[in-house]
Amino acid sequence: MKPVLKSNGYVEQFTLGSGDLSFAVKDTLDVAGHRTRAGCPALADAPVAERHADVVATLLEARCVLTGKTTLHELAFGVTGINPRCGTPVNPLYPALIPGGSSSGSAAVVASGEVDFSLGTDTGGSVRMPAACCGVIGLKPGYGVLSRNGVMPEQSSLDCVGVFAAQAGVLRQAMTRLAVPVGEPLTELPAMAFVLAAELDIDACLLDVLSLAGITPCEATLPLLEDAHRAGLTLISHENWRALGPILASNAVSPDVASRIRAGADVSAEALRRAERIRTDFTAQVDALLAENPLLALATLPELPPTLREAEDPLSVVNLTRLVRPFNLSGHPAVTLPVGEIDGRPVALQLIARKGNDGLLVQAAEWLSQRRRH
Repeated sequence: MKPVLKSNGYVEQFTLGSGDLSFAVKDTLDVAGHRTRAGCPALADAPVAERHADVVATLLEARCVLTGKTTLHELAFGVTGINPRCGTPVNPLYPALIPGGSSSGSAAVVASGEVDFSLGTDTGGSVRMPAACCGVIGLKPGYGVLSRNGVMPEQSSLDCVGVFAAQAGVLRQAMTRLAVPVGEPLTELPAMAFVLAAELDIDACLLDVLSLAGITPCEATLPLLEDAHRAGLTLISHENWRALGPILASNAVSPDVASRIRAGADVSAEALRRAERIRTDFTAQVDALLAENPLLALATLPELPPTLREAEDPLSVVNLTRLVRPFNLSGHPAVTLPVGEIDGRPVALQLIARKGNDGLLVQAAEWLSQRRRH
């Protein structure tokens, strides 16, 4: 029996723990006593998890209340969040638009105010993209900062557990309870570089927002940004084939997701070596830029989020992750913040920090959010 979408983003609701902050988790994270179905009918009868994922256990021990599991793009392998089989959550603030993938439900329950924060996973933008589409904050910590023990897939060189919140102050509380240090609120932002990489009106909007906050970033370039995007696609294709290929034998994976999983079987050893070389070179480029400017800014999405109807054409969404996926490849922490609208569609700013400086992104989110309220 397939799970039924119960709310904007839940596939299963329950209450675990006691405390002052409520949260929900993407259904790729284990919760003891519940199945991890990953938005896929092939896993409808998956074994019940025997223990919590590490991050879930940490939050429950830190007086947070778990309210349920949220839906996602099937097997966390898609960018729109559309899941006809297990439920596509309505984008609460922009109901005509996609909720974004793959952590669609986790973004939706935060945007609707049903929880204080939520957890998702981000392999190629899967926290930052739905956050940008739904108008909330989404943080992808640096690779390995949050434990992936008890998270599907078991192994990944790209995937990170990430956090959604509607308010920067709540993001601070969530990260603190996850034992990620966040310093005192900033009185001013450190130096920032800006990469022009999105459609002209989006970049102009972002620069206007920064200017109004008194920030004049220096212009910078990342010559390997596009190559890093493509290298990330190569690696996720290969790694998802290894992790998810056996599930295809059930014939219960939707055709579009199944075809993309099968494509990973054709990734050559040379393609993997090339992707790893790009990972090394791109990481060095980002590190060099951040050595001079503690914050790097660019658009989260290169174009405005599409409507549900527009996203029916797969070719229309293929490049939506080209500004977020590179930082999965490099492993740097990244956060997305809602900063405005163009033609009734949300615009989001992405900030990148040095590895180990995850807390700075929370501080920067607080600083910018406070100034946008005044």
